Amino acid sequence: MSDLMDGALARQGLLSKDACATAQDVLDRVKRDGLETVRILFADQHGVLRGKTVVASALRSAFTSGIAAPSTLLLKDTSHRTVFPVWSDESGIDAGPMQGANDVLLVPDPDSFRVLPWSPHSAWLLCTPVFRDGTQIPFASRSVLEGAVAALDAQGLAAVIGLEVEFHVFERLDPSLDHAQTTMPGAPSTTRALTQGYQFLTETRYGEVEPILDTLRRHAQKLGLPVRSVEIEMGPSQFEFTFDPGDPMTQADNLVMFRTLVKEVCAAQGLHASFMAKPNLENIAANGWHIHQSLIDRKTGRNLFMPDEAGLTPQAAGWIAGLLTHARASSLLTVPTVNGYKRYQPFQLAPDRVQWGEDNRGAMVRALLMPGDPASRVENRAPESAANPHYALAAQLISGLDGLNRTLAPPPPTVSPYDSAAERLPQTMADAIDAFDASPLYRATLGDATVDYLLRIKRAEWARYLSTVSEWEQAEYFGLF
Repeated sequence: MSDLMDGALARQGLLSKDACATAQDVLDRVKRDGLETVRILFADQHGVLRGKTVVASALRSAFTSGIAAPSTLLLKDTSHRTVFPVWSDESGIDAGPMQGANDVLLVPDPDSFRVLPWSPHSAWLLCTPVFRDGTQIPFASRSVLEGAVAALDAQGLAAVIGLEVEFHVFERLDPSLDHAQTTMPGAPSTTRALTQGYQFLTETRYGEVEPILDTLRRHAQKLGLPVRSVEIEMGPSQFEFTFDPGDPMTQADNLVMFRTLVKEVCAAQGLHASFMAKPNLENIAANGWHIHQSLIDRKTGRNLFMPDEAGLTPQAAGWIAGLLTHARASSLLTVPTVNGYKRYQPFQLAPDRVQWGEDNRGAMVRALLMPGDPASRVENRAPESAANPHYALAAQLISGLDGLNRTLAPPPPTVSPYDSAAERLPQTMADAIDAFDASPLYRATLGDATVDYLLRIKRAEWARYLSTVSEWEQAEYFGLF
């Protein structure tokens, strides 16, 4: 282990003594189990895992010196285009040097090491990217969530997060691999459903797709993900996995791994898995991501949202008010795609207004608070399954803590979430961009560099969307004029 302690990462304070000891355990396991490759990965700005695969003999150097990777991996929109002028004197990034498509350094987290049950000769090792001199990249998604967790910790608080994640699995009829289809982004695959719909939570539908759901569940469990339930969701070929509650960073990493697992395992079986909010397919239901959250007193372990009698505790009231106050500004982090805003339709179990309700699935925030129930929590139903989970969970913590610190009070709960005069959630990404840009809270907590970085990426996506001629326009005008 001495060489690990003498390595560049340890000398820079990027790998602690305990982390070096864990890294040595990882190296011993790789050798003992005969692993061949390790995939050195980080969750990018879209929550997509990127990185390099090294052979087992090269893993030690990853722990001593890190892995160099092009900084442009952090500068791309969802089409994989680099949207910052890296070949000019001014790259558009104030946080650190990223000109010339230079390198950043991937610092591995040895605690994240996972052998892949669907590829048992290989493993995952998650990383945090830093600048080459070891300084933090403020907009790296894990760093953003670390900051939000630290702000809670400084006040003796901890958040507990539960996950409900909806997604589709389809039979892949055509992977769209003709050369004309390998564009940026690539042409979508041609698919068909695995099940008829709509038969929400129907046992016979579960039986039809049990083989693939069992495969996904078993792999997730072997990976160490705390699967709680596997469900047939509302629409055809739509499923939901829920996970036991945990701390925000663990849950964010879990969701990144789960989405990647699902896509890789399904692809190997000739299937196409998608976490897209609202696919442009006939008779398809939209996917949402419901974030359950509660607040714990670190000294006593008490759930601060659990009421002694009917009503909201002061902490629950402030947290709900914070989520509502910053809902529009937070949307860019919880619903980061153009498509995600098309999910906000009335009477579809998705919210379209900024409000809360008591066990009301049409409200943005659903309060599940019962006297004496240690599982008391609130559920934010606005996020989409495609969101970067590190950014989205950071948004929950930042918003909720602000409401708590300012002792904000929520309005009365709604009983008619689709008929009220409450403020609407953003209806387009452009609305969300403007709200995020104008938020004093996010500029104060994340810093101008991170806010402007995210705005630039999302404005590039929105500009490409606006410049694309849609099927509606073609049908509306091509024959008329």
